Amino acid sequence: MSIGQYAKRERTMITGDCRPSIPRFVKLRHDAGRGRWILLAPERVFNPDEIAVSVLQRCDGVHSVSDIAAILADDYQAPADVILKDIIDMLQDLSDKGVLNAGEPTNS
Repeated sequence: MSIGQYAKRERTMITGDCRPSIPRFVKLRHDAGRGRWILLAPERVFNPDEIAVSVLQRCDGVHSVSDIAAILADDYQAPADVILKDIIDMLQDLSDKGVLNAGEPTNS
């Protein structure tokens, strides 16, 4: 068996029904000295932009991805379907990197 076989894990797909959350070992913090937000993960630092921060602040395990898209669509006066796709792409990338829990789908 190769080492790669141990490292494989099943990819969790982010959908509009998922209720994502930031794991306890990952922290979203405001760096006052630099005037920006950072997402701190073990041995990694991410620099989310203003809109990404708006999304991440709502990744609480309660709001679904669709809920977050609807809130941002209202805030930014933009089409919810376009925002939903962008949010799913962003959250999928973070989930693939292991710094976001996909959460359980809502029972709609």
